[in-house]
Amino acid sequence: MKTNYLENIIRQKISSQDEDNVTEFKVDNTNPEFIGEYISALSNSAALKNVSQAFLIWGVENGTKEIVGTNFYPASVKKGNEELESWLAHSLSPRVSFEFHEIELEGKRVVTLLIDKAAYQPIKFKGEEYIRIGSYKKKLKDYPEKEKRLWSMFSNNPFEYQVAKVINNKEEIFSLLDYESYYRLLGQTVPENKNLIIENFISDKLVKNEGNWEITNLGAMLFANQLVDFEKLSRKATRVIIYKGKGKTAPQHEQLGCKGYASGFEGLIQYVNNQLPVNEVIGVALRKNARMYPELAVRELIVNALIHQDFAITGTGPTIEIFENRMEITNPGIPLIQVDRFLDSPPRSRNEVLASLMRRMGICEERGSGIDKVVAGTEEYQLPAPLIRLYEEHLKVTLFAHKSLNDMTSEEKVQATYMHACLKYVEQDALSNQTLRERFGLSDAKNSVASRIIKEAVVDGKIKAIDPNTSTRYMKYIPHWA
Repeated sequence: MKTNYLENIIRQKISSQDEDNVTEFKVDNTNPEFIGEYISALSNSAALKNVSQAFLIWGVENGTKEIVGTNFYPASVKKGNEELESWLAHSLSPRVSFEFHEIELEGKRVVTLLIDKAAYQPIKFKGEEYIRIGSYKKKLKDYPEKEKRLWSMFSNNPFEYQVAKVINNKEEIFSLLDYESYYRLLGQTVPENKNLIIENFISDKLVKNEGNWEITNLGAMLFANQLVDFEKLSRKATRVIIYKGKGKTAPQHEQLGCKGYASGFEGLIQYVNNQLPVNEVIGVALRKNARMYPELAVRELIVNALIHQDFAITGTGPTIEIFENRMEITNPGIPLIQVDRFLDSPPRSRNEVLASLMRRMGICEERGSGIDKVVAGTEEYQLPAPLIRLYEEHLKVTLFAHKSLNDMTSEEKVQATYMHACLKYVEQDALSNQTLRERFGLSDAKNSVASRIIKEAVVDGKIKAIDPNTSTRYMKYIPHWA
């Protein structure tokens, strides 16, 4: 960080006559517990005041605001056998970004701790939430009106509009964000006037100028030239891992995405498709040299993992794993829709601002038809049905390589039948013996095979007959929830 920026901040804080709940001056108090409590208090106060950062400054007397210097050296302080910064990081929850900086001011050594505001929930230090009340640090639970206001602000400040990086001047925007991709994806010409580019970025909430120039999470997540330039978001880069065989014991290659989701999307899709095995003709559905999985299905699942993830879960991002017999796409977060209702429920996204802009750019659709396309694609390729599973904090969707019907397990046949019934239902149609034979590539002579699979699906409670009194030959079926 540039010295001039820090010096300007410190001098501004010293000269300000207003009561400032987001700045604390100290000289030599280096107690780790004290620092942790103040990070919580200042971060929560910054959120309450709706400013991007708070400041803990050593080397300035609190009352007089005189620059006296400090003997505090953050890198040399330890808590037990652990370095101060590392100890603070795992004592705070959820994770909040903070940075120590040292400069010389008027010949005196000054240390500044920059603390990002709380983003999704109050920051706790060792399980306790703190807040600034005037010039004092207090426990948040003792001030319920402020706690209520804080939670209200979190609900009205979506992740996308929060600050990813404070920058020194607007020129940094052009080195940090891929503005050319922004216009290319919108089908527009890049303006020669850079001020017009910034106006468009501000209009789309990619950057803000509220006293400081700031790049929002929306701008960084979609258009970062390098996600590592945004510390809080770098772990949200997409990982692609290629394995040899069917297990995770023999990884062959791992690729970590470096660009924003929008600017790097087509490159990501192309890279993933190039890693997929190629099939020879299977039945009538596949051509020679066809990819193992439908490209449209792969695309839809990846874009869903990007836009529906829960950004509040830190330290993890979307992962694409390719095995000999399957492909797994995992994203952090539990979906807002029940898993067995993915095909028919109206679309819902926890990151609606991000999803909306990606829709404008043609990366994803307005309608919630992505899973419909995935199921339709797997049926066309006569693959087993996709498997959707929930874990404690993650959602995983698995695409399976081709299997003949005889090689499928009973559970796989029932799952495919259920997904087929869902697809037919959203198409205003219904599953029948004939449509299921077509789905599995069975001849008309195999109607008894289809009947047995249908019976299993009914017994398992996955589908039900529209009219149980209809002749078996003409009976049609819908999902159990319809």
